[in-house]
Amino acid sequence: MPFVELNITSNFTFLTGGSHPEEYALRAAEMSMGAFAIADENSVAGIVRAHTECRDIARRVREMQVVQAKQGLIGPPRPAHIPAPSCSRDVTTIPRLMPACRLVLMDGLTITALPIDRQGWGRLTRLISKGRLAAPKGECHLTLADVLDGAQGNVLLLHPAPPARRVQRGAGGWVSQAERLSRRFPGNVYLLMAPNYRGQDARRFAHLAKLAQQLGIKPVASAAPMMHVSQRRRLTDVLTCIRKGIKVDDLGRAAQTNSEQRMRSQADMLRLFKGHEDAVHRTAEIAARCTFSLDELRYDYPSEATGGETPAQRLRRLAHEGLKWRYKYGAPEKVRAMLEHELALITKLRYEPYFLTVNDIVAFARSRGILCQGRGSAANSVVCYCLGVTSVSPEIGTMVFERFVSEARDEPPDIDVDFEHERREEVIQHIYEKYGRHRAGLCATVIHYRGKRAVREVGWAMGLSDDSIGALSSQIWGFGSVRGIEPDKMRELGLDPTDTRLMQTLMLIYEIQGFPRHLSQHVGGFIITEGRLDELVPIENATMEDRTVICWDKDDIDTLGILKVDVLALGMLSCVRKAFDLMREHRGLDYDLATLPQEDAATYDMLCRADSLGVFQVESRAQMNFLPRMRPRTFYDLVIEVAIIRPGPIQGDMLHPFLKRRNGEEEVSFPSDALGEVLGKTLGVPLFQEQAMQIAIIGAGFSPEEADRLRRSLATFKKHGNVSEFRTRFLKGMAQNGYAPDFAERCFSQIEGFGSYGFPESHAASFALLVYASSWMKCHHPGIFACALLNSQPMGFYAPAQIVRDAREHGVEVRPVCINESHWDCTIEPDGQGGLALRLGFRQIKSMKEDEANWLTAARGNGYLTVEDVWRRAGTPPHVLTILAEADAFSGIGLSRRDALWQARAIKGDAPLPLFAGDMDGEGLFEPKVSLPDMSLGEQVVEDFVSMRLTLRAHPVALIRHRLTPGTPRLTEPATRLGSPL
Repeated sequence: MPFVELNITSNFTFLTGGSHPEEYALRAAEMSMGAFAIADENSVAGIVRAHTECRDIARRVREMQVVQAKQGLIGPPRPAHIPAPSCSRDVTTIPRLMPACRLVLMDGLTITALPIDRQGWGRLTRLISKGRLAAPKGECHLTLADVLDGAQGNVLLLHPAPPARRVQRGAGGWVSQAERLSRRFPGNVYLLMAPNYRGQDARRFAHLAKLAQQLGIKPVASAAPMMHVSQRRRLTDVLTCIRKGIKVDDLGRAAQTNSEQRMRSQADMLRLFKGHEDAVHRTAEIAARCTFSLDELRYDYPSEATGGETPAQRLRRLAHEGLKWRYKYGAPEKVRAMLEHELALITKLRYEPYFLTVNDIVAFARSRGILCQGRGSAANSVVCYCLGVTSVSPEIGTMVFERFVSEARDEPPDIDVDFEHERREEVIQHIYEKYGRHRAGLCATVIHYRGKRAVREVGWAMGLSDDSIGALSSQIWGFGSVRGIEPDKMRELGLDPTDTRLMQTLMLIYEIQGFPRHLSQHVGGFIITEGRLDELVPIENATMEDRTVICWDKDDIDTLGILKVDVLALGMLSCVRKAFDLMREHRGLDYDLATLPQEDAATYDMLCRADSLGVFQVESRAQMNFLPRMRPRTFYDLVIEVAIIRPGPIQGDMLHPFLKRRNGEEEVSFPSDALGEVLGKTLGVPLFQEQAMQIAIIGAGFSPEEADRLRRSLATFKKHGNVSEFRTRFLKGMAQNGYAPDFAERCFSQIEGFGSYGFPESHAASFALLVYASSWMKCHHPGIFACALLNSQPMGFYAPAQIVRDAREHGVEVRPVCINESHWDCTIEPDGQGGLALRLGFRQIKSMKEDEANWLTAARGNGYLTVEDVWRRAGTPPHVLTILAEADAFSGIGLSRRDALWQARAIKGDAPLPLFAGDMDGEGLFEPKVSLPDMSLGEQVVEDFVSMRLTLRAHPVALIRHRLTPGTPRLTEPATRLGSPL
């Protein structure tokens, strides 16, 4: 019977395995191996990738067979649009992935578990979850007792212990443990035999076969591959160096003895296991028994049915209630028709529970006063608008609901909900409390080797000097690699291009690109199930307290059709909510995102002047440069503004063609009426992901499946997407449909730009609403906007000093930190002339803590009179008094910075002593008053920046302006801080 590899270690046994799961799948196909098992240490994190690759191999084989059948040929050349597997010959075998896990127990046993069926998989994932949840992140604490109790429905391959361990006697000995295991699972336990390639394998195998006979179990053969091909030996050694924190020269016995621990064919295995051929053939018997496939995973989403209503009835009721809430004077007939169409499609695809879950999460946030805004492919719909998930009216754009919730694509909808960044944790804990940690968990994010990290860690392991590593790092931007540095450039960097060690290092740095390094948690992608989540996928602890995560990332769950609810954080929402509260309190204006005055001319005038410091998404220098050229006058202009200043559109050379057409410098024309319908709203320039897909379908004749693969390769920050593999197929399709080659090349170049960052129209529309809201606030309420922005820090491009300066340039009076007037947050107060002033809060003082500021304000009463008063009444420690004095917070009670520092440093001890607070024998607690010289303006400015990173006195350059510009008078008089210009 054909050999099947049952014990593969991939690079998802982090810093150990030398090959990707996908590479093992391709290698198995090349070797005509019918099945293979990825068995990583206490983890199943990498198996979905192997499963996906097997699917892709099957697709390519089917496409090849169709072409062969049409051509009537047995072995035609592979069609250009079908990427060849990385193997030496045509592939005809479609390998089957056998999900597995190598359990490394704290008792000293190592067992490879292979689920026989769906129930066995559920028990295995619960077993892994038990070990992971009992240990810190990255560890798994399992014992033999746990395996005996929870490994039913799995074939168990027992790894032999070292000889010294096998001779131990008693209940804790390896033989005794093996006997317990074999008695507990009769017929499902085997002894794994793998060569160590040191010349003693024949003798070892004879001994292990005898041991298996004594235990009453059968031996099974494995090559125990650590890499798919022998060329990965060096990289595997480097990974070991990184894991152990040693350099290659010191690796010693930890290095791979040779290059033999790789995938093996049946002929190789029969040669290696001569005399034990039954152990080789037995692998196929086990594979025939273990029929479980990841395709069997059926994801049951929570029903969300309440009050006797079905999910469909509940969603319809909530949507129509929301329609009345959104359209108080009656919804237009077009909107009503859109709502009915969307509800019918959602019901047909049975996605009502998903929308209800999102609605419940948003409703919880609203009940707590947490501002949120939905975005994503399905968020910009009438249903989500009526549910309050998004505040973007569906009438604004031209998006079609079927693009996002499609019966043909059979994909789950995608809704991301942004919450205030300071309060998102409340929402996350609500989800855990509502569904339970056994039913809800965050997705993982796989941290891959990219750019500078690869250079740093591989370079260190290879023994390069810090200077050499720094020189190589200087050649990397973003996610790039150091491959292809010209020899002349290397010499310019002080590197020797003929140095063998350096060249090996460069090769290894390139090779390690894309390797997983460790798992982290997704920013907010929640998986929620009706039943037990830990029977679908293992759950483990995150580094952050009170967080649990699964081991699969968003691409994995997309592959398996598992729904994800994104609970994300956005700093601008914190700012906007705080601004709404301040407007309500000080101006009596009760607005939300949906009720702000629309299409305000003054707001657009401000944006056309590039006056956008602090405004969401358009505050960067690139956006400020583009705004006067774009001159937005409508909301949809903002949608385009958000989407176009991105790495993808810029690299695809979309900026200048769009501007020329918008400004009338270039005629707006379309190569065909069909493409005109797709590109009409963006003047013939593709700016959105959806347009890229439509061009491929309409212009190049892509099938929906091919277009979907293109979309996946365009995914935002996609680490493994490869848009270029579609190039030949795209150009050929455009030519067949009559489009000029230069137009096709330009189109694909623009589409390829999305490989770095492609922005969907639905996301751009949601972000554009926040652009408009923050712009409107800055335009009409600059003081309130600046106050909210300061209270939401850190966020955005700009420091508090720049925000304060910008507010003052807009006529806002900014008042300093005051011991009697300030709170922790910045506040708005009457300026005495019918307007509002911005009072800086204690949060602006470096080294000041919020709880100390809260104690100070709580004990303030009618105000403090002296530094000692603060110490006695608020219990403020002397070092905090010094911090306040250095920030000039006592100027409001008539104390200069130096006088306040003098008094603060005279206070000893951490607590006031009331008994001795008065005079004793005519001597006061403090030293006699002294006369201290006033600080110069320059000294004041320097101390302001040291203590608060901003000043209200004068710009530092103003102090030396007389030197820079002859004839300018010297600034000598201290500038008042109350609203003085910088």
